[in-house]
Amino acid sequence: MNVRDREARGSARAPAVLGAAARRGSLRLPVTTLPQPDETTCGPTCLHAIYAYFGGDEPLPTVIERMWRLEHGGTYAVYLACDALRNGYRARLYTYNLTVFDPTWFTTPRVDVAARLVMQRDAKDERRGQHAIDGYLEFLARGGRLRFANLSQHLIRRILQCRLPILTGLSSTYLYRSVRECPDGTPDDVRGHPVGHFVVIAGWDERQRRVMVVDPYQPNPWGPSHEYWISVDRVVAAILLGIVTHDANLLVVYPPPYPSPLPEGKRE
Repeated sequence: MNVRDREARGSARAPAVLGAAARRGSLRLPVTTLPQPDETTCGPTCLHAIYAYFGGDEPLPTVIERMWRLEHGGTYAVYLACDALRNGYRARLYTYNLTVFDPTWFTTPRVDVAARLVMQRDAKDERRGQHAIDGYLEFLARGGRLRFANLSQHLIRRILQCRLPILTGLSSTYLYRSVRECPDGTPDDVRGHPVGHFVVIAGWDERQRRVMVVDPYQPNPWGPSHEYWISVDRVVAAILLGIVTHDANLLVVYPPPYPSPLPEGKRE
């Protein structure tokens, strides 16, 4: 199935779900996820859920198999975005990762962000950061859009109102209020480190200021379902704390052309 077919199927599904609820300020996009097969495949599992939302029918193992991986498993949101770009989608990343991006790159006119990333990669000897930079260079070369915008309830709501789910890299340690973990996955509140995770934001509750999280991980502290409503403030904090694991971003993937304009931030 090509991207045009997927776009037609996806756009036909979303408006019926929004309807009157969206006009009241609340909405729920029909995003569902399969369980992630292991501890490190949350990213491609979430991306698979986004593809399925737009009508894609590619098997999850296929998406997982071709995904770039860190040495000990896992990936970065930018590599999920690159996979979408290679498959004919458009992708926009709202980044809050100050370990990779200097804020002045977005506020100073005519800064070549790709060139600054190359200079940074050569100047800093930090392996995980260099992997992230390689991904961002590919992302920009493939036409990905990079934005630096205030992370707020308003931004999240505006994106969802465009009928677009949000794939986000965040701190599961903060989201779940769980024990930090050792590199082998063993919980340890003394020797452990914060853990990153990917989920999809797929709904907005205006009255209670909550978002619907579609989470491929089971079991999670919020119950047996892959879907749960949770305070938007908690999710925003978890996203920002994702900087510890080179996450801290919102990824929006969509097939071209898409009629609803996305919120802007500072340009790439």
